[in-house]
Amino acid sequence: MTPQSVTYRVRTASKAAILAHLLACDADYNPTLSQRVDLLEYTSKLSDKAATFEAWEGSSLVGLVAAYLNDMERGHGFITNVSVLQRFAGRGIAKTLLQECVDEARRLGMDEID
Repeated sequence: MTPQSVTYRVRTASKAAILAHLLACDADYNPTLSQRVDLLEYTSKLSDKAATFEAWEGSSLVGLVAAYLNDMERGHGFITNVSVLQRFAGRGIAKTLLQECVDEARRLGMDEID
């Protein structure tokens, strides 16, 4: 099977796609993400409350940056997740997704993002 090119989207991933991605990346966290959070609850929280910046290869979510960009009163955002499937590492995917997140935060008038 020939690899497809990576495409970028914002806020399109379903809960199932986010969960599948987090499960695929789980062992790459130290300690594993599943040791720190309940993945089903975390997935729901991301899907319901976070802005998601996504890298896709076909129908597979291969990169994800999730951020809470909803504290408009303080102008403050918080990046809660940065993950890229191991086989896609080194292609600049995380850098692109983080830049999209920062650009969105600026568009929203945020002064700070952690």
